[in-house]
Amino acid sequence: MSSKRQLTNWLDSYLEYTENSEPPILFRTWIAIGTVAAVLQRKCFHMWESKIYPNFYIILVAPAGRARKGTAMGPGYRMLQELGIKLASEAITREALIRELNECGEMIPLADGKVEYHSSLTVFSQELTSFLGFNNKQLLSDLCDWFDCRDPWKYRTKGCGTDEIHAVWLNLIGATTPASLQSALPPEAIGGGFTSRIIFIYEEDKGKLVPFPFPTETELRLYEKLTLDLQHIGLLRGQFCFTDEWIDKYNGWYAQQAQHPPQLGILFEHYIDRRSLHLRKLCSIMAAVRSDDMIITGKDFDRALQILTSTEVKMSKVFAGFGHNRDAAVLDRVMKTIAANKRITVADLHNLYHLDADIETMSRILGTLDAMKFCKIHRSAEGSYVEYISN
Repeated sequence: MSSKRQLTNWLDSYLEYTENSEPPILFRTWIAIGTVAAVLQRKCFHMWESKIYPNFYIILVAPAGRARKGTAMGPGYRMLQELGIKLASEAITREALIRELNECGEMIPLADGKVEYHSSLTVFSQELTSFLGFNNKQLLSDLCDWFDCRDPWKYRTKGCGTDEIHAVWLNLIGATTPASLQSALPPEAIGGGFTSRIIFIYEEDKGKLVPFPFPTETELRLYEKLTLDLQHIGLLRGQFCFTDEWIDKYNGWYAQQAQHPPQLGILFEHYIDRRSLHLRKLCSIMAAVRSDDMIITGKDFDRALQILTSTEVKMSKVFAGFGHNRDAAVLDRVMKTIAANKRITVADLHNLYHLDADIETMSRILGTLDAMKFCKIHRSAEGSYVEYISN
């Protein structure tokens, strides 16, 4: 490369630059990771069963107004804009997104004098539901394909024919609240293939209070260096390679995590299956932020694993209160009603809870309570009623 970097480690310097801000450190860390991925595009990879590219689906999750999600996303977004990195429109239809993917294709000059084509795009969405829409199953299916960098990716056109995009690559950086995420995703998507491809970063509050978040002259100079080095990182091309030390550490970790995976709950079972993929992609980023040599070391493994495991500590809270136990809130209220009345008709329960539970949901709730021996359901020609079983 024609110039040297100005910073020893881009990620460390980014965290230093954003230190005088309120978002938690994991929010700032993952925005930095997604920003580096955005400049690497489909130009860099590591070999596994096939070429693996360091794109991510990164979602910051926090209650509304609590953890400064938008503030965390700001610096990375500004840098990418200044560098002219291709970013998708924030609120966009599936058809328009496909068109943007198709139009962003370009040729990459390789080190051996050859060129290679790629269609690389980053989505930066401060409100994920504006991008995903609601129960948009076709888009979720497309996102799974794009995460996997399927080449070519074929799709059906409005004229009922088929078309294809070559060398597709998508990187997603978004933010949302737990409630918005629940409303946007169909129930079958939670815990499935789409969410297993996502790194969810959950926080409940700010990292700290910063009453005067104004950049100093030192921070402004650091921002300029960060932007220049990010442009430099974007010049990387080709394959990341692993050292023997990395291979030894990964081998030991892989066996250990197979026997003792993190306890994230049933909704993250498929994420656990892809955990090693996420870790290897993260190792590529750790190599890219410190050097141009594209060699992934044991230290890169250690830092990538530390970031991933720290993120997983709160990850299960993203889906707390829904998913496999989506009837929990109504079930608790139905239990209190049955216990208070001792005996109540099923028709009366339907009348009381018709806004919260349809016939199928109420039947499922009563079946659960019957199995728990909390109550007994009596059925007759005159109508069914529920009798509380006192312990």
